[in-house]
Amino acid sequence: MREFAELGPAWERLYRRCSAATPFQSHAWLHSWWLSYGTPGGLRLLVVREGGELRAVAPLMRVRRVLPVLVPLGGAISDYADVLLDDEHADRAAPALAAGLAEAGRTALIDFREVRPGGAVERVYEGWRGPRTRVRDSVCMELPALPMEELLQRLPASRAQRARAKLRKLASLGVEHRVVGHDEVDAALHRLLELHRLQWRGRKVTSEHVRPRFAAHLVRSVSRMVRSGEALVTEFLLDGTVVAVDLTLLSPGLAGGYLYGSDPLLRERKADVATMLLQASAREAVDGRRRVLSLLRGAESYKYRWRPETVVNRRLLLSRRRTAPLFLVVLAGVSARRLCRDLVHRWRERGGDGS
Repeated sequence: MREFAELGPAWERLYRRCSAATPFQSHAWLHSWWLSYGTPGGLRLLVVREGGELRAVAPLMRVRRVLPVLVPLGGAISDYADVLLDDEHADRAAPALAAGLAEAGRTALIDFREVRPGGAVERVYEGWRGPRTRVRDSVCMELPALPMEELLQRLPASRAQRARAKLRKLASLGVEHRVVGHDEVDAALHRLLELHRLQWRGRKVTSEHVRPRFAAHLVRSVSRMVRSGEALVTEFLLDGTVVAVDLTLLSPGLAGGYLYGSDPLLRERKADVATMLLQASAREAVDGRRRVLSLLRGAESYKYRWRPETVVNRRLLLSRRRTAPLFLVVLAGVSARRLCRDLVHRWRERGGDGS
């Protein structure tokens, strides 16, 4: 673990030289995730160095489900998984990293879930010598990183008119927002989690979001990420009281609204929380470099109001020839689950009457 922590400065330099990186590949996020979710003896960090400088990193862990598998760090609470490759040295670093992965995967399948299209690990995949396949994974929604007024101009006139009415309502209520300073982040994140529990009270909530290990990870990682410009915590105030808190994660090319908590009072006052959050995220995402304002995983109906692009993550499965039987077993399972989903979808389309 000490070695993982000590990689921090070099890791962050590499992170900034990898244009495909998302916030979920930052050292702060992954090191903190391992402290909360890692299992003893499972960590596998593959690094490529040149002249003492990091040129590539693959942050993995070995797990045993039915079969031994190498999976990326970050788990289900991370919307994207990937490796890091130095853009200027990728031609040499990608083959070197592939060789390291092949060695690490002598007795285990390598399973990269939630790879964003254009991810750095695709360079490894394209040059892989051995069984491999790429299948669909989760759906994400993305908008261009534009000011709010330009996002409104992308909408049909009637929908843009309704969105402007919601913005005027927020202004008439007197909802204000402030970006939290790094010395206030811990307290703001605890308020976010309290409000998140409050907004979901009486409804089904993502269970991991209310667990102590998630809170510990979020506070530990985001405190560092705010200091390094990789995260923003925004508080929304009504009559001087904090009624919502939003966490937006940042990378050189992408801003993503990760988690928020809001007081039910906002909905009682007819405030549109989704519009409020998007307005704040759009304001902070526009810095001349970022191209994408990501709504992250999930195809919730409210996201479609803004005419986002649907982007499908990929699952990359890599195997050595000696572990091809493992590869075929997992691939058969993936195919069976996909078939079941398709059958359920068709059944629902027919009204679920079995006809």
